[in-house]
Amino acid sequence: MGRFQGQKDSPLTERGIEQAEQMARLLRKEIAGSEQSFQLHVSPLGRTQETAARIGRVLPLAARPEPRLMEVTIGSWDGMTKFEIDNEFPGMLDGSDAFDWYFKSPDGESFDDACARAEDWISGIHEPTVAISHGLFGRLVRGVYAGLSKREMLELPVPQDGFYHLCDREFCLVSASADAISLLSP
Repeated sequence: MGRFQGQKDSPLTERGIEQAEQMARLLRKEIAGSEQSFQLHVSPLGRTQETAARIGRVLPLAARPEPRLMEVTIGSWDGMTKFEIDNEFPGMLDGSDAFDWYFKSPDGESFDDACARAEDWISGIHEPTVAISHGLFGRLVRGVYAGLSKREMLELPVPQDGFYHLCDREFCLVSASADAISLLSP
């Protein structure tokens, strides 16, 4: 498993830039000609702001920073790999699996707090909205929106080649061939 960024920031990689540009084209195709106007809510972290800027080059959407869309923080573990955590915090990951270890950090955000943050953001959406967020938090947004269990939420896929359309308490992947852009219709 790779490094979990959490709320630490990093620039997009070359591959991330390609994916952001692909998503911009895909999003333009999806909402082009729509009679609805869309809001653009973006996590304030640099990697999502960079994605929003690339989308802004092909879609005339004004980005609004939205702190509630920030990635789940795992506190002092932000920026570490599972291997590093296991070495520096022996035993803290005991009993965890590939999906729930994020919430074992002694100073990180709890699952319930992160879900409450997602619910708070969702409840304020009253018009079509494009949201640019992050992998784990995107899972929680979809899961809270669709009323999924904790296990179901944490097992949701996080494709990097598309975005999710959320409507009527369901979601579907829109992909050219899913970190994290969501299209929310109230």
